[in-house]
This record gives sequence, C-alpha cells and structure tokens, in this order.
Amino acid sequence: MAPSSALLASLLAIPQLASAFYLPGVAPTSYKKGDLVPLYVNSIKPVAAPSDSRLHSIDSYDYYHPGFKFCEPSPRPEYVSESLGSILFGDRIMTSPFELKMKVNEECKSLCAQKYPPAAVGFVKRRIEQGYSLNWLVDGLPAGQQIYDDFTNTTFYNPGFLMGGDDENGNIIFNNHYDINIEYHPVNGDESQLRVVGVVVEPSSRAYPGSPDCTSKMEPIIFEEDGTEKEVKFSYSVNWVESPTAWATRWDKYLHVFDPKIHWFWLIDTAIIVIILILTVMSILVKTLKKDIARYNRLDQINLDDLSGTSALEDGVQEDSGWKLVHGDVFRNPSHPLLLSVLLGNGVQLFVMTGFTICFALLGFLSPSNRGSLGTIILLLYTLLGFVGGYVSARTYKSLQGEKWKMNIALTPILVPGIVFGAFFLLDLVLWAKESSGAVPFTTMLVIIAIWFILSVPLSFAGSWMGFRASVIEPPVRTNQIPRQIPPSTTYLRPIPSMLIVGLLPFGAIFVELYFIMSSVWFSRIYYMFGFLFLSYGLMIVTTAAVTILLVYFLLCSENYNWQWRSFLAAGMSGGYIFLNCLLYLFTKLNLSNLSGTILYIGYSALISFLFFILTGSIGYFASWWFVRKIYASIKID
Repeated sequence: MAPSSALLASLLAIPQLASAFYLPGVAPTSYKKGDLVPLYVNSIKPVAAPSDSRLHSIDSYDYYHPGFKFCEPSPRPEYVSESLGSILFGDRIMTSPFELKMKVNEECKSLCAQKYPPAAVGFVKRRIEQGYSLNWLVDGLPAGQQIYDDFTNTTFYNPGFLMGGDDENGNIIFNNHYDINIEYHPVNGDESQLRVVGVVVEPSSRAYPGSPDCTSKMEPIIFEEDGTEKEVKFSYSVNWVESPTAWATRWDKYLHVFDPKIHWFWLIDTAIIVIILILTVMSILVKTLKKDIARYNRLDQINLDDLSGTSALEDGVQEDSGWKLVHGDVFRNPSHPLLLSVLLGNGVQLFVMTGFTICFALLGFLSPSNRGSLGTIILLLYTLLGFVGGYVSARTYKSLQGEKWKMNIALTPILVPGIVFGAFFLLDLVLWAKESSGAVPFTTMLVIIAIWFILSVPLSFAGSWMGFRASVIEPPVRTNQIPRQIPPSTTYLRPIPSMLIVGLLPFGAIFVELYFIMSSVWFSRIYYMFGFLFLSYGLMIVTTAAVTILLVYFLLCSENYNWQWRSFLAAGMSGGYIFLNCLLYLFTKLNLSNLSGTILYIGYSALISFLFFILTGSIGYFASWWFVRKIYASIKID
C-alpha cells in the first residue's frame, strides 16, 4: 500500500474507532421478571416540523407544563437528580405515571382522562404544528421512533417521538395512546439478569367513546380551535421483545450519521486542501526567510569589512527594505496591553479546555449514556484551567511591560467570564419570561457563581502570582526609543481586508463539522463523531497558525511592526465567520415564528462566536509571537 493510501485509510479509521471504543459511564442495571422498570419523562423539545423539515421554535417545556395537561403520577411528579451539565443543557427529568414491569406485557392500560379548555387546545395545537416531540427515558435509554435512512439504507432509533401530526385532510391530531416496545437482553441467557437494550414508542390518536379499547379502529382526536372543550383519554400498551443486542452495544442503534457521504468527502477534501495550502505556505516562507537571513547577515559582514559601505553597493546588497529594518520596533509594546493580555489568557484557557474535552470525547469518556457529561466536563475543565489562564495573562502582561498588574490579576478571571455570564443571564431571562424549561434554575445559577468565585477566581489569582514571579521574557533585539514611521500599506494588508482573508481559512477547516454540530444541537440529535471533530480541530489550529504567520511576515516586510493586535484580530475573525454562518443557518434551516426565539438563537450564536474569536485569536497571536522571536533571533544586529 502506498504511503498516501495508508495515511488516508488511517484518517478514515479514526472516527470509526472513536464510536466503537465507548466507555458507558454508568453501571448496567439487571432486572428479574416482574421488577419495576422506571420510565422518566424529560423536557418537551421541538424537532424538524413534518410540514417543511425546518425548526419552528427553540423553546422547550417541562413535561408537566399546565398547557399540555399530561397525566401526572400520584401524589405528584418529582424531579430526578441530575448532573450540573445535564441541567445546563436543558434536561428536566421527572417521574411518570407509567408502570413498566420486566417481561410483563400490558394491553391498552388506562392512564387518565383530561379535559382541554379552548386555550389549552390552541396551545397544544400550535406545539404540534411546530413539531414538538416527547422525550422519555427507560433505564437511561431514550424512547424513540424507528427511522429508515434512504441515504445509507439503514434503520436507526431516533430519540423522541412526535406529540401529534396531521391526517389526510390536514387536520391536527393529538396522540393519546402509546405502544411501548422494549427490547431486553438476558445476560449469558440468565433470566434473572435481564437488561434493557432498546425502547421504541409508536404513538397514535384514538378518540375513545368509553373505556380505552385497542382492539377496534378508532377515529383520531382532532384539535381545532373551535371554542369547544376537548376530552382526551390517555392509554398505553407495553410489549417486551428479547434482543440479541448486548448491553454494552445498545447505544449503537441510536448513533446515526446523517448524510455520511457528504460528511466524509467534504472533510477529506478540506483536509487535503488545507494540508496542501500549509505545505505551500511553509515551503515558500522557509525558503524566503533563509534567503533573507543569509542576505542580511552577509550585509553585516560586508559593512564590518568596509566601513565606507562601497563594497555593499558593489556586491548588489542594499539595506533598503525588508523585515530587518523594523528590528528596533518589532517588539515595541502594543496599545492596550492590559486588554490584550487578559484576552490571551482566556484564549489559552479556552484552547486547552477545548482540546482536553475533544480528547476525552474521542476516548469515549463522554458517552451519551452519561447524560450531561459534556457540560459537566466543560465547566470543570474551564474552572481548573483558570490557573493556566492567569499564568499566561500575567507572563504576557509582564513581557509587555505593563504596570497595572493588580488590574491584570483581577480582570483575567472576571472580564471574559463576566461577559459570558451576563449574556447568558439575559438570555435566560427571556426563557424565564416564556416559561421555558430551558431556563436555568436560580439555584443552579448560584452554584455556577459559587464555582466561579470559590474555585476559578482563586486558581486564576494563583496562576497570575506565578506568572508575575517568573522572569521576564526578554526580546532577542533591543527596542529603539523613537518609533519608526510606518509607510502606507497595500490594500490586502490593511486591517479589514487582511482580517477577512486570514479568518476565512481557519473557518473553512471546520465549517462542515460545524454544520453537523449545529444540526445536532438545534434538532435534538445525538452527536458522536468526535474523530471527525478531532481532525477538524487539529486542521483549524495548524491553518490559523500558518496563515497568521504569513500575514505577520508580509506586514513586517512592508515595515509595519504593529503585529500584535493585527495577528490576534485577524485570526479571531474566524469567529466572525462562524456568526455569519449561524445567520445563514437561521435563514435556511430554521423558520422561527416569534421574535424571542430569533433573539435567543442570535444571542447564543453570538456568545459561541465570541468565545471562538478569543480562542483562534490567541492561537494566531502566539504563533506569530513564536515566529517573530525566531526570525529576529537568527540575524546579526549591530
């Protein structure tokens, strides 16, 4: 096999290995025949509406929201304990009135009867039109519907099932009967160790004239806003089916890749293009730099041998342009060093946190069975890495000869997290006003604030203390007292054009994966292709570093030594492209029916784009910082 073919095969194998090697995160529960298997209910969330396959709302509701009038357990529903990450990601798991007994089938069992006044009928009707789905959990597995994918010719279980639909006449019907099919697997054939390995629900609408009866055909329950009260009788059936699927692989039925060929080909093509671009850029850059350094050092030697300078002209070597001319200004302190150092410290903190999170997910530690593990690990890592953020910010500020060291120590753990928390709190107020279950409870907010000030802030202070105690990072060349005049720049090196060019390439390395992540988040799908995400993140890092270094090189060659903020802003522009991509996604994949939903979507998108701006900006800055130090340490300065 050729080396290129072997490399390609290895890259393609990584995502498959990531999905196969999966650490469940929870211990299996074994049941005996007749044991009670709890069925929990979760938030009611919107999915793609059947009418146009677009998302019409982003609000979620508690299962027992008064408008839905679903049957409640006796004496009252209770919340199930959840992890912090699960709560932040919108889970609101509660007990239910369903009674499931292992291997005990039930037929048309009555739940309750509810009367829906006209206001409730209108509320439920609009939720059905918007494609809201019910989310149940049985032994940690989501109850879903069996879906056939025409693209891959495979069958999978899609979590959740629709609350209702429409009939052949276009009338809105409300599902009130649930056929619950549960797959179980006996461990090594032992009937005393039965485990749940799959849950499928087939909802239907039945207008019972009397007691629930599943033996005869029933007319559906039509929800029309005609001003009349509707009576709905809820019922369910349970069917237990033995399955050869082992407990360790039960999630394989739920993990499905939509449009896999597009996913594969776009990522491979992007990787090849990015690799070719990077190799081309680095090849040109290295050759040019070697030539420049040799020419500059030769000029110094000629000047030492001939103080009159005539030999330099005779040899055709002239010191009239190039990056060496700004050696006395290239390490001049930038404007607003305090703000820059604070952003860089937080950027490195985000960079390390993202890398560790993706690696944990790649190894299978963030499995879907451990609900909320992703949010929990992100919060935990960001908190613990406050030390890294404080250290980087302090050392950077000290190298920039900043004098407001107390402000640096205070702002590093406060400024960026404060902006994020403030924006998150304002968006949460919108959710509270809409009575959405996605609103983070006030007690959870207090827990986050406590973690922030009790753990993250002190760790950041400790890192800053270590950073300020460390020795100053001395530049390889001296800085002149009088700043050199900067000549006018060409069009492509001006701030806005250069930002647009540099920011586009890192975005191109991740935009395909970004599409699948956004589809998973907004359409309530399970994302698990962390192998692809790992490759995309690596390509993004290398691309950001390479194109920012190239920009800085061109800036220095044009005698513009203000590279610090330029490198940060240009690399961070990829966050701006992410925001533009989110707006495009809003107009093409979503059809939000109210202003508050649009505000929430744009707000969350802006928040993520802002964090990505800081992350990629920090990558670009430190790559440029390393590059500038390397090239100026390689030349001889009189």
